[in-house]
Amino acid sequence: MWRDIRLEQEKQLSPLAAHSVDTLGRRLPEEPCKIRSDYERDADRILYSEDFRRLRHKTQVFFNAKSDHICTRMEHVLYVRAISVTIGRTLGLNQDLINAIALGHDVGHAPFGHTGERVLDSCIKKINPALSFHHESHSLRVVDRLSERISKEKIYEKNGLNLTYEVRDGIVSHCGENYDEYVLYADKMKDPNLIYETEHRKCMPYTLEACVVRLVDKIAYVGRDIEDAIRAKLIDYKDISPEIRCELGATNGEMINTLVLDLIENSYNTEYIRLSRAKGEALREMILTNNKQIYQSGLLRRYEITAKNAIEGLFEILYENAKNLDRKNKSKTMQRLISYIDEKGYGEDEQPEQIVTDYIAGMTDAYALQTFEDLYWI
Repeated sequence: MWRDIRLEQEKQLSPLAAHSVDTLGRRLPEEPCKIRSDYERDADRILYSEDFRRLRHKTQVFFNAKSDHICTRMEHVLYVRAISVTIGRTLGLNQDLINAIALGHDVGHAPFGHTGERVLDSCIKKINPALSFHHESHSLRVVDRLSERISKEKIYEKNGLNLTYEVRDGIVSHCGENYDEYVLYADKMKDPNLIYETEHRKCMPYTLEACVVRLVDKIAYVGRDIEDAIRAKLIDYKDISPEIRCELGATNGEMINTLVLDLIENSYNTEYIRLSRAKGEALREMILTNNKQIYQSGLLRRYEITAKNAIEGLFEILYENAKNLDRKNKSKTMQRLISYIDEKGYGEDEQPEQIVTDYIAGMTDAYALQTFEDLYWI
C-alpha cells in the first residue's frame, strides 16, 4: 500500500525521468521495501554505511585541516546532493535516484583527496600494471564488494550494498574532471554487463539524473575550494578575473546560483543536461584558475609530499605482509590488517596488492597518518 503511493507519485515525473519500476534491477534479487522505492532504499543503504561515515574525515582539498570550516569530502558530497536535488526537482527528474547517486559518488575516495588517489594508482601499477585505482571505479567496488550491511536475518552480507544498476552506473560514471564538458546526455545503449570496464566509466551516464550529478560535481567544488583557499590565505576574491566575476559571480553562492539557473534554463524539457556555452566556458576557466592558484600552490605541494610519503610507506610494508601473511605477528597494525582481510572475506585468489589498495583507500586522513607512524616511528 505505502509503496504503491510512492510509485504513484513517480508517475508525475517528467517522461525523461528514470522510474524505479523500470529499473534494470539489482545483481541479487530481493524483496521490495514495503514503503520506499528501490532508489530510496539505495540512498539509505549508502547513507548508513560505514564507508559514507568515514568521508567526514577525508580530504577535499586541504589535508587533515584543523579548522572546522575547511570543506571535507563528506561536505562536498552533501553539497552535490543539495544542488543536484534542486535541479532535479525543477526538471521533473527522479530526486530519489539523484539523491542515491550523489551520496555514493565519492564513497570510494582515498585519504588525502586526489593526491592519495594518484599515489595509490602509482603504487598498485608498480606491482601489477593490469590494475589501477580511480575513485569512480573504486566507489563502485565499495558498494558492490567492500561495504557491508546487516540483513534482516541479522547476518553481515558479503555482497556489498546490492544497489540498483542505475545508481551503480551513476556512481562509476560521475567523473567530473573533464573540464571541457558542459553538455551531457543519457547513453541508453550502454551494456550493463560491462560496468566494470574502463570505458564504461568514461562514457556518458545511463540516466539524466546521473548527468545532473556529474555536472554538479564541478559546480559544487569550484567556488567552495575558493572559499577554503581564502581562509588559508592563499588567494583573495579579487584574484578571480573580472571576466569570470562578471560571468559567474564573485562568491561561491553567486556562482552556484548563476550556474544552476543557467543549467535549468538550458536543460528544461530537453534530452540533455547542459550549460550555455558562455557559462560552460567560464566554469572551465574558473577550474583552470583554481588549478593554477590553489591546487598547484606551494602550500598544497608541501601537503602532497606528506601524503605521498605516508601512502607509499603504508603500501610498501602492508603489501609485503599481505603477500606473506603471518597470523602470528602480534603487532597491532598487522593484527588490524589481518582482521580486515577476514572481515571482507577475501579468497585465496585475491591479489595482495588489491587487498592493500582496498585497505588504504578506506582509511581516513588521520588513520592513515597514525598507521604510518605506528609502522615507522621508533
